[in-house]
Amino acid sequence: MLGPVILAASRSDRMRRMISAAPGTKQVVDRFIPGETVDEVLPVVRDLTARGLELTMDVVGEDITSPAQAEAARDAYLELIDRLKPLELGTRAEMSVKLSMFGQALDGGHELALKNVRPVVEAAAGIGTTVTLDAEDHTTLDSMFAIHDELRADFPQTGCVIQAYLFRTEADARRLADSGSRVRLVKGAYKEPASVAYQQKHEIDKAYVRVLKILMDGEGYPMIGSHDPRLISITQELARRAGRKPDEYEFQMLYGIRGDEHLRLAAEGHRMRVYTAYGTDWYGYFMRRLAEKPANLRFFVRSMITKG
Repeated sequence: MLGPVILAASRSDRMRRMISAAPGTKQVVDRFIPGETVDEVLPVVRDLTARGLELTMDVVGEDITSPAQAEAARDAYLELIDRLKPLELGTRAEMSVKLSMFGQALDGGHELALKNVRPVVEAAAGIGTTVTLDAEDHTTLDSMFAIHDELRADFPQTGCVIQAYLFRTEADARRLADSGSRVRLVKGAYKEPASVAYQQKHEIDKAYVRVLKILMDGEGYPMIGSHDPRLISITQELARRAGRKPDEYEFQMLYGIRGDEHLRLAAEGHRMRVYTAYGTDWYGYFMRRLAEKPANLRFFVRSMITKG
């Protein structure tokens, strides 16, 4: 099981330096992260939306150690929203944010994160779009859900993410599956202990389907974060049984993974949103992509050997 090893490496400064210096790293990083600046990523936004796809955009970065860095993260999102405004894409380009970037782990972090994320949610609403709060490790979730509830009081379309591998998630899904809610379901990409999360793939897949059914049978708007062909087929069947039309749920997949499938689903009339990350602090995001799928790791190792 290489996944847990890679996730542990995602927190290692020594591994960060080593991987950043590896000859093949840039080639693989570029596959998942199409740019470091807004100027570099906007052509990607135009290209994907012209192909009938939608986006959720993430400014990468998690290791925030000061309030000033949290404010800089807020300002990076405000710049993105300002640059998206002339494109008039509305909800075709939304934002995804990690509250750790907004200072959640600092002293007084809950209040600080709420203070920093609120202007981003407000600015997004001002251009006709919205924000989804990404889930992080299980110790942060009570704070994330509380901030989500506060934001929804003024901005009801604010979304959140739940992770199928956590034992708590079925209960969270039942609470969240109300009218007007937007909930993205993912398997989970953090190293969690056996006391709080399923550890085996087949257990996680079963949990995913159970939670998916709760969301499909609820009154909210499910967002299906998966590249798994079997889960995509199950989603379509559960949507049919629940009487949902194609615009009453959506698929979400990562930029750089299964691009042909993105286009196929969009061509069939489904809402297909591409999770598109950009920025200079790419390491943690990149390592989770390697941990999620062995093929990504093989591609990285092959690139290093080829370039070395």
